[in-house]
Amino acid sequence: MKKFPINVLKPGIIFSEPVYIDETNLLVPAGVLIRQKDLDKLKAWGITTVQSNGSPQIDEAESSDKFADNKKLDMGAAIPFFSDFPENKSAYNNYMILIERMNNVFLKMTKGDIIDYQVTNVIATQLLQVFRSEPGRFIGFILGGDVKGFEMAKSSVNTAILSTLCATELKLPNHRILNIIIGALLHDIGMLRLPKEITEKNGGLSDQERRLIHSHPILSQRMVIKEFSYHDDVGNIVLNHHERWDGEGYPFRLSGEKIDLGARIVTIADAFEAMISQKSYRNSIVGNQAIKNLLSDNSRRFDSDILKVFVMTMGMYPIGSIILLNNGAVARISDVRALAPLRPKIQVLIDENKKTIKIEDVISLDLLEEKNLYIKKALDGAELLQLYK
Repeated sequence: MKKFPINVLKPGIIFSEPVYIDETNLLVPAGVLIRQKDLDKLKAWGITTVQSNGSPQIDEAESSDKFADNKKLDMGAAIPFFSDFPENKSAYNNYMILIERMNNVFLKMTKGDIIDYQVTNVIATQLLQVFRSEPGRFIGFILGGDVKGFEMAKSSVNTAILSTLCATELKLPNHRILNIIIGALLHDIGMLRLPKEITEKNGGLSDQERRLIHSHPILSQRMVIKEFSYHDDVGNIVLNHHERWDGEGYPFRLSGEKIDLGARIVTIADAFEAMISQKSYRNSIVGNQAIKNLLSDNSRRFDSDILKVFVMTMGMYPIGSIILLNNGAVARISDVRALAPLRPKIQVLIDENKKTIKIEDVISLDLLEEKNLYIKKALDGAELLQLYK
């Protein structure tokens, strides 16, 4: 790979191929903007060069508009991303590699290339291994929302991580957890066979368009079995992931325990991921509100027993959530407790005097011990800007 000195890189540059800090650690995937924060982080670590097989270029639209918006948010919020903390570096690199590899799978499928099912087996196995080593960090990356682009790959990896969390807590055997991970990674591949003008449509769908969308679980199952050569253990997960506990789902209006167990897990994970991720048709919502939305289901869409496990392990304020404390300080959730969901561990990022705390000086607190402090509300980016513009 070619080496590029840090001092010649500018914010807003993108590379045609992934950029690596060294031979194994990813900085940014192909086509993703390099931010000022990325450059500052490299300099702080004493890194003078990065490596890539691609070539750098300035995306004028990205650097003038989207990058400006990101910079404005960073400056206005004045807080680091969850991935910016040095202790999260290794896990974040693994997270980005998983997204990059799934993106490559989807690109090959779009081109009509033959898929080696062993590729997804390897991705699923790696995901399980790295998640089990540091589960909280991966939830933080999902809530952090600082990965731009590769929306389908990111969504599939996020859904797989959230499904792994729940399946592990349910103490399912290892082979079943791996099947659930593979099903989560591939649950929406049928969408690749539908016209983009429908799948990316901002407005309402016609009846015919809605029928096409509702056919994607069947398409996904066919692809999983015929193109990936998986058995029904995985096929039923992707086929059933839009069925509802009350029987009002699609494509077959199955209900209750007739729905595959793995699909019931993926359904909850997929719903949470969809709510916290920004789509073309709506803005994302904060993790706390997503959890509240899940809890208001009342056994319509979700298996209430599995939902209870999911909520207990995620917490009312999931790891990575940005919160406002009663004293006016802004903090990020760093760890949760199933038995004390409103008293998590936090990292104070902006103190009560609206002073930004440097990343190396971030204050860690345990709200179970800090009796005078409590969470006032969770914050999204717009609220953060309004408070600290």
